[in-house]
Parts: sequence; structure tokens; C-alpha cells
Amino acid sequence: MAKSIFERLGGEYEQQGDYLIPRLTVPAEEDRSIGIWGRRHLDYLKQYRKVTYTNLLTSGKLNAYLADINEQAQERSHRLIEDMKQAQGITEQLKAENALEWTGKVNNISAYAREIVEQEIIYT
Repeated sequence: MAKSIFERLGGEYEQQGDYLIPRLTVPAEEDRSIGIWGRRHLDYLKQYRKVTYTNLLTSGKLNAYLADINEQAQERSHRLIEDMKQAQGITEQLKAENALEWTGKVNNISAYAREIVEQEIIYT
């Protein structure tokens, strides 16, 4: 019997009853934490980028990809927060003088930075 394309590419079959079932394995992935940003991007991939999700999953690169996305998003978020705090003059002195005002401003900045990161990194 002529070899199939799967066999020519190095694939093997396993006999189960009257059927030949391909032996498929997913390469082992490195164990890295994907964090909150990685989980959000994973949800996005599953819902809107199914082909990309499937390709990453079957190639064994999904976890590393999501961990990298998480790191990029965290770095971008921290950078944005620090830059906006500096631009708006939010200092440790304000924190000592009026903690409630400082908390409100930092929360607003954090929410804005989260929106930017989601638009630039997570949902693209």
C-alpha cells in the first residue's frame, strides 16, 4: 500500500480493530505562569482567533506565548502608571498628606492603563 502524506512526513498509525488511528502527540511545553493578562488573551484567542489558538496549542508554544504576553502587558502597565503619575504630579508627598485623594487618582490611572494595555496587547 502507498504511503500517505502523513506517513511521508514522519507520522505513524496505530491499529485499533479494523481502523488505523494516527498517533498524534503534542510537544511538551515549558511550565510558565501565564498570569491574568495571559488568561485574558487566551480567552480572546479562543473566541476570536481560533486558528491562531489551535496552531499555538498543537505546536506546543501556547503556554510560552501567553507567558510572554503576560510579561509584556505587566511591563507596559507599570510603565504607563509611572509615566501618568509623574505627568499628573502624583507623589509620595500627596500620599502622606491626603491618602484618599492619592488613592482615587492612582485608581483612575490604573484603570486607564488597564484599558490601554487591553487595546494594545491583549485584544489584538
